[in-house]
Amino acid sequence: MVKEKTAKNLNLTEGSPLKLILLFAIPVFLGRLFQMMYSLIDTKIVGSILGEQALAAVGSVSILYNLLTGIFSGFTLGFSIVIAQNFGSGNKKLLKKNEASSILLGMITAVVIVFAVLLFLNPILHLMNSPEEVFGDVTAYMGIIYAGLIITGAYNALAAFLRALGDSKSPLYFLIISAVINVILDVVFIVVFGMGVEGCGYATVIAQGISAVCCLIYIVKRFPILHLERKDFEICWDSFGRLLKLGIPMGLQFSITAIGTIIVQSAVNIYGPVHMAGFSAAGKIQNIFATVFTAFGATIATYVGQNRGAGKMDRVKQGVRYTQMMVLGWSVFVMFLMFFFGKYLTYLFVDPSEQDVVNVSVTYFRTVFWAYPFLGSIFLYRNTLQGMGYGLVPMLGGVFELVARTGIVVLIAGHTSFAGVCMADPTAWIAALIPLIPYYFHVMKKYKNKSQVQAVED
Repeated sequence: MVKEKTAKNLNLTEGSPLKLILLFAIPVFLGRLFQMMYSLIDTKIVGSILGEQALAAVGSVSILYNLLTGIFSGFTLGFSIVIAQNFGSGNKKLLKKNEASSILLGMITAVVIVFAVLLFLNPILHLMNSPEEVFGDVTAYMGIIYAGLIITGAYNALAAFLRALGDSKSPLYFLIISAVINVILDVVFIVVFGMGVEGCGYATVIAQGISAVCCLIYIVKRFPILHLERKDFEICWDSFGRLLKLGIPMGLQFSITAIGTIIVQSAVNIYGPVHMAGFSAAGKIQNIFATVFTAFGATIATYVGQNRGAGKMDRVKQGVRYTQMMVLGWSVFVMFLMFFFGKYLTYLFVDPSEQDVVNVSVTYFRTVFWAYPFLGSIFLYRNTLQGMGYGLVPMLGGVFELVARTGIVVLIAGHTSFAGVCMADPTAWIAALIPLIPYYFHVMKKYKNKSQVQAVED
């Protein structure tokens, strides 16, 4: 009876769509927010104890690291949507086969990327223009943190499996455990053992490893549907093809977004350190509030995946409509907050005495605030299409976004005011929706027509 109750609670194909989406999204939001907070704490510890050089070493590899983890996240999210569709359809045999294939593909991808990065470590450092004085620290840190990408990939995959079945709370708990352990190990390795930036790298990898083990133990004890046998790991090219059809575009989508961020950052750098600091502070604040959008996106992907698998397209339409209303509501709140109180929010990361830096942040907020409904809608429609199994058009939205950002940077950077460069973000957000929204309505119309034909035949 317990197992039946658990399975019912995880089923997103029955019950109030609004309630289910909120219950799923809140833990996802809290998890992402907590992850951001402990990352900031981690950075603070390194900077305070080891100094600016060590902090520069850690920070200099963050862009590449975020790019690679983004690819992993895209892959695992794509794989989890297929799992969610199988769960929604009740096809346990296919679910296990796709789960096993996901693990195999994830391991292969992780090993290839890790070996490639470690093999070309020195050329990458030169390409990133790492200062000579931090070269040693960067090399040590990168070697550890990138080798640990295999462990990071394991956690992402296991957490994605849990979310595919509707459990968004457990990954949050394991993330909290991992974050606390990471901070404790930072202090132990750096302060007690004097391991420097290497200690920071080991702390991160060990903490992520513990979270992966927690996920695995929890799955073994509570989710028999995810238990695999040797026969499930037999090579199935159809399964590989289905997973890669969705996983590759989603992985590329994450990488395209990261590349766009790098391009805009390069344009901001032209205006000097003050603008770099102000833009960085504004970006951190914006990311905190945009976490709600990403949480809704991850939620709607799983919700749509399960309901698409169950053939309940009316519930898909309902879920999208409710989520759109919540996204717009949150957007209006953030618009008001950024326009009128953005200056004071900047004080979270910038000393009030640094008014020039604060003014740069305010300029960014005043330039982009009106476009937050478009930003939120990207996550809604992109993840909805992905949840239904369409990967190419969402990736195309990312291409539109990248082209728009690049165009603004090329035309404006260094030729006009900083506010002109800030327009790269709203322009990119609007551009991303050009293929997404029309295609969503096209797909829904197709399913509606198919249902009408089926009803006539019956």
